[in-house]
Parts: sequence; C-alpha cells; structure tokens
Amino acid sequence: MSFRTSLCAIALALALTPAAAESRSFDTQKVKLRADIVTRGLEHPWGLAFLPGGDALVTERPGRIRILTKTGLSAPVKGVPKVAVGGEGGLLDIAIARDFERSGTIFFSYAKPARRGTGIAVARARLNREGASPRLEDVKVIFEVAPKSKTKWHFGSRIVVNDDGTLFITTGDLSQEMRAQDMHDAAGAVVRIKPDGSIPADNPSPDGKKMAPEIWSKGHRNIQGAVIDPVMGGLVTVEHGAKGGDEVNHPEAGKNYGWPIISYGTNYDGTKIGIGTAAPGYEQPLYYWDPSIAPSGLVSYQGNMFPEWKGDLLVGALSFQLVSRLHRDAKGKILDEERMLEGEFGRIRDVIEAPDGAVWLLTDEDDGAVVRLSRGDKKSE
Repeated sequence: MSFRTSLCAIALALALTPAAAESRSFDTQKVKLRADIVTRGLEHPWGLAFLPGGDALVTERPGRIRILTKTGLSAPVKGVPKVAVGGEGGLLDIAIARDFERSGTIFFSYAKPARRGTGIAVARARLNREGASPRLEDVKVIFEVAPKSKTKWHFGSRIVVNDDGTLFITTGDLSQEMRAQDMHDAAGAVVRIKPDGSIPADNPSPDGKKMAPEIWSKGHRNIQGAVIDPVMGGLVTVEHGAKGGDEVNHPEAGKNYGWPIISYGTNYDGTKIGIGTAAPGYEQPLYYWDPSIAPSGLVSYQGNMFPEWKGDLLVGALSFQLVSRLHRDAKGKILDEERMLEGEFGRIRDVIEAPDGAVWLLTDEDDGAVVRLSRGDKKSE
C-alpha cells in the first residue's frame, strides 16, 4: 500500500467511527456538503497533522497531544514540555517531518514559560508509539522568540514544512506592536529555519546584518493560518487585524507587511492605526476583511473531492464561526468570497485538507470537535 493510499484509507476509516454517526448536510454555492463529527472531547484543539499509516496527531491548548485513530482518541502523549497556558497561549500547532516514516520526527509550537514571561517556541521530538503509552523522546527546542513578554496574546503560530524541508514558523507581535518592525526581533514575523534549527543560507539576511538571520518577512500582527500555495508559489498566510484589517498575505523574502505602520483596521477604541492603509516600503495584502472575522487555519485546496474548489483558499473564522472560501483565478487573484457553515460548529480554529480530499475542521471550544467535510451530493467520493 502506498503512503498516500494508506492515508486515504485512514481518513475514510476515521469518518466511520461511532462519533461520525452525527452527520448533517449543508448547501453551498457549488456543492452539497456532508459534515461528520469524527470526535468530540478535545479541550480547545489547535492543530492537527496526519500521520503515515494512518492516524492523526491533535494538540489541545492546555498542553496535550492526542493520537486520533479509527477507535478514538488516545490518552495524552507523554513527554510534552511544560507550556504557559492562558489567554491565547498554550500548546499550539503541530507538523510532521518529511522523513517521518524513517525518523519519527514531529514539530510543535507552544508558549514557553520563563522567569521573565513567555514567548513562542518550536520544539522537535521523536514520537515513540511502542508499548502501551505513546511518548515524545529527544525533545529539543529549535527556535524561540526573545525577549520574552508578560503578555498572554498574539503568539501566532503555525508551522509549515516547506517543499525543500525547511520550516516556516509564524509568530505574533506578543501585543507589543512595534516589535513587528524591529528587524532583529523574531516577534511579528515569518521565520524560516532548517529542521535542526540552523539557518538556511538563502534566507534574506543569513549574516544577520540587515535583520535577524532566521527572519523571512516582517510587519505581521498575529498569523494563525499558513500554507504552501501551489497557485502563487511559496507561502500564503492569514493574520488577525485589530478592529478590522484581517489580511491574506503572500510573504516574500525580506519584505515588510506593514503592521503597525499601515493597516486596513482601526484600534479597538476606533482610533487610527499608524499612518494609513499604504506607504512606500510596505506590502499590500492580497485581501482583507473589515469587519474582522478572526481568521485561523488556512488551506489552499488541491484535492479531487471538491473539484469546484480547486485552487481556492479555505479559511477558518473564530469570531464569525464560519469557513470562508476565497475563490481565485489561475494566478491567485482573489475574485470573491463565499461564507459557509456560519454558526453551525462554533469557533473554527484550524482547517486541514485530508489526503482523500475531504476537509477537516477543529473547533475551538471547551468540548472541541474534529469535523470532516465531504461531498453530500450524488458525486460522492
């Protein structure tokens, strides 16, 4: 059985677990959706990564990693380091290495506690599933933001394994806005590192003279969705604005995306942010929302289950509790938006394209769920 075939098999098997008996249908502009609850009982799930051979890893913000199989959720994986839980902080995203089948390596991001505050950190570890209790071994922090902050907000953070094996890591400004404009501070940035934490030679400033060597792009407020996009090439991200001004961006090496100098939003008290919506030296977003939908989770849909969505962006929304489908042309220009499932499942924290082309959602709730979206019409998978 091939790697992709085995993943497709488990995705279908998971959809047939007892919890999946909770099935509902929804009409959208182009397709009829079937929504199945794969599992409940997750406390504020944040990220999900499919494993070869079958299962999926899911993080819970209070500091747990669970393994989702066709029989249900595992007990928490042992060996997760202590996380700072509060506000938006906790255990956040998770991803697997390209050589996972050989190495067992995973990556996860979390709010790391320290004497003088907290900051986002990314660790690598080896997942050992031998024996009765799965556990993490050889845990090593490969990146962290310094200095730390007393804040509990704006950590980011997504991990994207690039086609070349490097990691893109998104960070928030830690509610200290001007850190996003400090070129030697990894807060408010997209970071690019190798899997061992070292710096790629083709980063914008690997010598660290113009900006910190790990930095790919700057001027970001709080990126909570990121994906490698075959349509535009490279990374596409979604980030939170303040009151309005949520953005879709295409972060390119060495460029500045403006926060908090330019923004399409306002401060929460209605006052102006920075100097306006545009200025020389700062990049414009591909798209923005006003009012804010609080975007979290992003997919550039490439699957076969929904050919009508091929090349579109699917974005989760926290405050508006929906999935936004951004329809694009062949060059990646966003043409229009469809808002789906509004208010049906609560706050949508993450959106994941499964190997079989289904779309999985994580709901950011005390009793969080994993939801699988598949075709509900006669053109079934």
